[in-house]
Order: sequence, then structure tokens, then C-alpha cells
Amino acid sequence: MTTFGRNTKCLYLKSIKRIKGFLLGEKNREFLIFLFFFFIAGAFWLLQTLNYDYETEFSIPLRLKGVPDNVMLTADLPPEITIRVKDKGTVLLNYMLAKTLFPITLNFSDYKGVNNHVKINASEFEKQILSQLSVSTRILSLKPTILEYIYSTGKSKRVPVRLLGKITPDRQYYISDTIFSPDSVLVYAPSTILDTIMAAYTQQFVLDHISDTLKHQAFLNRVRGAKFVPNSVELTLPVDIYTEKTVEVPIYGINFPADKILRTFPSKVQITFQVGLGHFHSMTAADFVLNVSYEELLHLGSDKYTAKLKTIPHGVSRVRISPMQVDFLIEQFSPSNEY
Repeated sequence: MTTFGRNTKCLYLKSIKRIKGFLLGEKNREFLIFLFFFFIAGAFWLLQTLNYDYETEFSIPLRLKGVPDNVMLTADLPPEITIRVKDKGTVLLNYMLAKTLFPITLNFSDYKGVNNHVKINASEFEKQILSQLSVSTRILSLKPTILEYIYSTGKSKRVPVRLLGKITPDRQYYISDTIFSPDSVLVYAPSTILDTIMAAYTQQFVLDHISDTLKHQAFLNRVRGAKFVPNSVELTLPVDIYTEKTVEVPIYGINFPADKILRTFPSKVQITFQVGLGHFHSMTAADFVLNVSYEELLHLGSDKYTAKLKTIPHGVSRVRISPMQVDFLIEQFSPSNEY
């Protein structure tokens, strides 16, 4: 055995000896005996106390199932029913610790109301509740005593889903598309409300520093008096990385008289831009148009033209043109100088 091993063993034995000496000392031994009998007495007292009858309250969740798609709850069913019960403390403690009370489920088709206003006496569920309780447990009261909800039915139409949120890609990345699945949903509502709904908007959310394709479950914003089916969609955000590309684009004159032609020096300019890696090869010079009108050149008062794009292709950013200015000449054209 090494010196380190022997020293560790000695230290361990000394520690055990000190702990034994402390616990088995005369005063400490008496204290431990006192604690033992104290806990025994406490346990007996607790058992005796729990043997008495007590009253307490529990909450049982309420569920409404089988609601048709064209039905909107304008006044919801209470989320839970509160019961006040009486029984021995041991039984009530078991309810609290075991959580054995299951939700009460109501089937929409089982209840009919006047003017779509449904009222149900809570006492109808007393037997269902008692079946979950011990035989010795008595129900003292139920709150609320009347369960009620109001609903309306409406027509439907399909509307597109729209994004409502803030999405920020990481540096050198960009969101190449926004894909909803499904991309449209059915909305049910009375005619007066239905006519005002043109789209279903997602709930506000913020997504920062995205650097990879992301899938996100987006819930739709609720509209009072309307119901969206489904009430959530899957949002896919394809992420691409930016890369730089340069193409040469000629400058064309438009709206020129038949006997005039535009000459520029140079005849082409370089366009450098950022584009997603996925579109690098598909983006060509043909996607860029540099047109200048005859009227625009006449009003310049100079023989230099500042090149500018009329439109920028989708997915392209940070466009630079070199050279920015080109010399131009409006040349008289005749059949004799065609060759």
C-alpha cells in the first residue's frame, strides 16, 4: 500500500472514531434518545389527529368535448368545479397527496339550451364525483351550483395565414421563405364578423439569431366571435447563407427615335450583389435590367449618366454598380452607317 493510501485510511478511521465518540457520549446519547421518543410521540399524535373528521375543498377540472367546428363558445364553461367534502383526516390527506380526482367531461351533443344558452345543474355530476371518492366521504356543497355556457353558430370561409412576429437571422444569414402548413384555415363566424376577416394572423413572437432552418408551432390570434380551424399551424423558416456574386450587364436605351442610337462607354457595367447560396448559380446577368430613356438623357445636361437599376430581383441585397457613372453619346443613325 502506498503512503497516500495509508494516510487516507488513517484519516478515515480517526474520523469514524470521532463521530462515534460524539454520538455515544453521555450527553449526546441522552439527546438522541430524547429525539427518538419525541418523533414516536409526534407520530402517534399525528395519527390521532388525522383520525378526526375534517372539512376541506377540492377543485375538479371541467372539460367540454365534441364541439362542432361551426360552433363558437362566446361564454365559456367554468374551468373547474369546487367541491366541499367531509371525512377523516387520513382520507382527505390521501386525496391531496394521491391526486386521484379525474376531470368531469361534458359532451356537447348531450345538452340543449334556450337561444344557445346551456344551463346544467351541478348536482347532476354528484354521482360521478362520488364514484371517485371513498364510501365514507360526504359531499357538503358544489360550486358553482349552475354550470353554463353560451355558443353561436356561423358560416365559414377559407382565409390565408399571415405572420405576425419578429424574426432576425444571424449575421450573413437570411430567411429565404416563410412556409405555413397549412397555408390557409377555415374561419367560422356570424356573417357580420366573417365579412371583416381577410386573414388569420399568428400570435406575436420573437425569434433571434437564426442560423439554420427552423420549424415553429404558431398559434393563431383569437378573434372575438370567430373560430379558426385549425387554431395553429406549423411555420417553417428556411435559412440560407449569403454569398457575393458579380455579373456584367449592358445598358440599353429605350424610347429612342428610329434614327438615333445610344452609345455608352463602357457598354457594360459590373453589378456585385449578395445572394443566398441556394440561388447563386440561378442568378444571372439576365435578371438585371439597366434601361435609360431618351427623355431622361435629354434632361441631364451632361454627357455622363449615373447607372441605376429600375428593379432589384427578389432575394438580392447590397447591390453595387461599377462604374457608377458612364459616358454616353446619342448617335445619329442611318442605313448607310449600319455596316
